Amino acid sequence: MKKLLLALVLLAGTQAFAAGVGYIDYQKVQQNYAFAKSAVKDVDNQALALQQYMLEKEKQYKALDTPLKKQNFEEVTAKEFKVKEDALMKLKTQKEEQVYNKIQAATKQVLVEQKLDAIVDYRVIFVGGIDITDLVISKLKTGQF
Repeated sequence: MKKLLLALVLLAGTQAFAAGVGYIDYQKVQQNYAFAKSAVKDVDNQALALQQYMLEKEKQYKALDTPLKKQNFEEVTAKEFKVKEDALMKLKTQKEEQVYNKIQAATKQVLVEQKLDAIVDYRVIFVGGIDITDLVISKLKTGQF
């Protein structure tokens, strides 16, 4: 009986201190965050440059007259393309990580300021919770994190 009473007291005590759960629409934050938009634009520009590179190489390939020249050209171009593609993937990963880290820092500040226990993605909330999406967006816009 004492164990049951102790468990009920502990359960009631933890619920008394619980501030709640917040939820965030990460995609909405990204769409309204200038740094995220800039990061996407940088990656898109790099991808476009890679497409332009391949179009130019295709024109050069068509101008070659012997099968041996074409084979050598393909080998060199494949190596160059791989290097450029790897650089694009590295840039994309780097930019995504920078955006995520900045959004996470702002979200952590909102968590503390709103005295929340946790913040989850909005898609896991069925009922209840506090939408902090706009708070995070405003914090990112003002650079207060």
